[in-house]
Amino acid sequence: MKLFPFLAVALVFSACTQTKQPAQDTPEEVVSKPDLADSTEPHLMNLHQLTYGGDNAEAYFSFNNRNLVFQSNNKEWGVECDQIFMFNIETAERDTVKPTMLSTGFGRTTCSYFMPDGGHILYGSTHLADSNCPPEVHPEPGGPYLWSIYEGYDIFVADLEGNITQQLTNEPGYDAEATVSPKGDKIVFTSTRSGDLELYTMNIDGSNVKQITNQLGYDGGAFFSPDGSKLVFRSSRPKTEEEIKTYKDYLARGLVAPTNMEIYTCNADGSDLKQITHLGKANWAPFYHPGGKKIIFSSNHFSDRGYEFNLFMINEDGTGLEQITTQSNFNAFPMFSYDGKKIVFSSNRNNNGTRETNMFIADWVE
Repeated sequence: MKLFPFLAVALVFSACTQTKQPAQDTPEEVVSKPDLADSTEPHLMNLHQLTYGGDNAEAYFSFNNRNLVFQSNNKEWGVECDQIFMFNIETAERDTVKPTMLSTGFGRTTCSYFMPDGGHILYGSTHLADSNCPPEVHPEPGGPYLWSIYEGYDIFVADLEGNITQQLTNEPGYDAEATVSPKGDKIVFTSTRSGDLELYTMNIDGSNVKQITNQLGYDGGAFFSPDGSKLVFRSSRPKTEEEIKTYKDYLARGLVAPTNMEIYTCNADGSDLKQITHLGKANWAPFYHPGGKKIIFSSNHFSDRGYEFNLFMINEDGTGLEQITTQSNFNAFPMFSYDGKKIVFSSNRNNNGTRETNMFIADWVE
């Protein structure tokens, strides 16, 4: 799952029973929300907060750049663990809206993404395995931060009224973390069908599944480059005998410890694999800059305490590391709009000292 090694911040997005809530129209008299832009973040202008309350993340633009689809466990929306929601960006920038829920209201969901037609989304869900929220993992005191790799996850397509129109995967084990190529022809996702957490691609209709990575370790959170020719992803690849044993033991229990991850790229067919970062600690949530030659990602490599995450940009060859965000102790899940004009990301900023994580949108300045 494209989830979060924030250690002390420990967000866990999930989903449980609930009926769908309609989006509310924004009153015309409501003015724009405050501009939260900070001079220490010169790439971000006209920064607006989009959500308030709960944990909100993995927001992704529609192909026409007008809507966002994301996951949230906001209790005020009637959910107990993550469900998938959608709202119109222009409306959300002006008012506090209750978005439309697009997932079933059962099980736990993750990693939604718009399909090319703009009228459908895909997302991972456990609702066929169990209608209840799956149990959350609680690490032992002093132990590593852990993610659960729920075997019940499969990938589904739904329309914008929340009706499931297709099930794209039905293999035993974990299938999730699906995203769509900007070309509109391919989907990349993570699966345990080989016995390890590897990347796969398939056609937009679920056909022609191909394994892309094949080295031991957790390969996940993949996105296509703007021209669809490459993939960028995070990976935790154990090397020593002790690391390999620990990784395999956790995976056998449906767990991973994502505290050491680096950013990799490869061609869309898996060739020309390259490790881009060598920073140590957790480097994750990568996404290609619209120019196709740089990658933005979240990292805690600079943090003595380990749980401060900021956004960084790096060239494809691993040079030119630049810090993008400076505010709050958690910033992650960046995505550029398809026209390159805006960026959306999740952050703990402006949460009045709580652990709430909300979504923010800004104009991107080169």
